[in-house]
Amino acid sequence: MVGRFWIGPPWEEPPTDVETVVIDPGRAFGTGAHPTTRLTLALLQEQQPGSLLDVGCGSGVLSIAAAKLGFSPVLAIDNDPDAVDVTRENARANGVELDVRVCDALVDEIPHTGLVVANVALDVVEALVARAPGNRVIASGYLDRDEPRVTGWRSIERRTGGGWAADLVERA
Repeated sequence: MVGRFWIGPPWEEPPTDVETVVIDPGRAFGTGAHPTTRLTLALLQEQQPGSLLDVGCGSGVLSIAAAKLGFSPVLAIDNDPDAVDVTRENARANGVELDVRVCDALVDEIPHTGLVVANVALDVVEALVARAPGNRVIASGYLDRDEPRVTGWRSIERRTGGGWAADLVERA
């Protein structure tokens, strides 16, 4: 459980009294069990719904949860075509509408959204935040001893767990 969500595979029976995100990771990274995913999801649940970009969507856990939280539109991107296919399949299985695309967020043009989530490596987070067109980013995918260094952004909140961290930052 992460806040109001149970996240699990289709072969497990979810509880009946919570919101579910059923994830079959298939050929993509991400089952929802990793601390960085859980920390990001906890921060996401505290944000005001609006447009959202999920960079490095993997299996689609964060995009699907965002759609269930009322974020719209939700754009999920990954540079791995297999991840894009798995995210599409998981979105269908969860009954949510996502715009899912193959995209390299460090090279390709990315749209302005109210919130960006990126559960990826620290170096990717730093490069992404530097060029993010929005005003808020939830970033994770790195150890709690690490902290993204990005000029022109300030830290709003940091969560840690299991040796990992997630940060909510906004444009200064």
